[in-house]
Amino acid sequence: MSKAPSASSDDAPAPSGGAISGTGRTIISVDAMGGDQGPQAVVKGLAISAHKNNDIGFILHGPKATLAPLVQQAGLSDRVDIRDCAGVVSMEDKPSHVMRNGKDTSMWSCIESVRDGEAAVAVSCGNTGALMAISMLRLRKVEGVNRPAIACLWPSRNKVGFNVMLDVGADIRADADDLLKYALMGTSYARNGLGLERPRIGLLNVGTEEHKGRAELKAAHDLIASAADDSYFDFVGFVEGGDIPSDRVDVIVTDGFTGNVALKTGEGTAKLISDQLRAALTHNMLSRFGAMLALGALKRFQKRIDPRRVNGGIFLGLNGTVVKSHGGADATGISAAIKLSFRLAQSGFNEKLAARIAAGLAERTDHDLEQSEPTP
Repeated sequence: MSKAPSASSDDAPAPSGGAISGTGRTIISVDAMGGDQGPQAVVKGLAISAHKNNDIGFILHGPKATLAPLVQQAGLSDRVDIRDCAGVVSMEDKPSHVMRNGKDTSMWSCIESVRDGEAAVAVSCGNTGALMAISMLRLRKVEGVNRPAIACLWPSRNKVGFNVMLDVGADIRADADDLLKYALMGTSYARNGLGLERPRIGLLNVGTEEHKGRAELKAAHDLIASAADDSYFDFVGFVEGGDIPSDRVDVIVTDGFTGNVALKTGEGTAKLISDQLRAALTHNMLSRFGAMLALGALKRFQKRIDPRRVNGGIFLGLNGTVVKSHGGADATGISAAIKLSFRLAQSGFNEKLAARIAAGLAERTDHDLEQSEPTP
């Protein structure tokens, strides 16, 4: 028997922490050295965010000799605390090697600032595997979470303009219980990141019929369906790849292998459309004239599909919030990741997510006990 929906744990008040004492600002910890475009793009992204939001400050990690002139030139000396770190995690470094030898790196120092309570969120453009490994080692997993997940925002036809999808690359495996946890974490993210009171959850499959899919997907379907009422979300059942950008669903749940393939395919398709459209509109003088007439509409379209606007995958299921920016992000993309980080910090997101997982576990335990009781 299901219970009547009570006030969601996501409605708990945000904590008072998240800002360095005395500054009055929410502090974001930023790895300056992980991106393809170097620390210059990172500092420019910080400058964009600082100009738009006076309530934000930064701890910037990397070689001080390199970062100090960039910070001063950007006029951020009063907003940025530089942590001198000589080491850099490259995209080729193996996570196991970084875990053993990476304590002097900017990425490690970036996560440490969140672990020590100096910053509310960590942001890095660096090696995803290494970042997840360090985050799991230093922040630890939320109780009840077996496999953390990476969630991303996907442009969609929904009113808010985006859907949430997870996992998109934290772990290639996921059993039925993991997929249930992803649904709970995705619900919390949709509520706090997108402002959706009762998100619609879909489980990605090769078809919408209940008899299709692998055994763990069928088991996850039943688990998620049984948790929907008590966890205050609507489960729409199985969804297909074509539903990812649709208005049928708000959160798409899948394993990290499938999610990462879908994400990279979507990014490649968006770039192909943009390149082909540009080529078509500059083909000859007549097409260029037509492009001038449609300039306003084309700019709106370009902004709508610009992946920089939704830059930032969230590591979910850890005792601390970590945002993974795209490795090739420019200043605009870095600023978008900072904006997302600030919004999550202000909402007290990580505490609410942990509360939702704990509530989901309690409901699952109660359900299992009821099922195990002998029939009178």
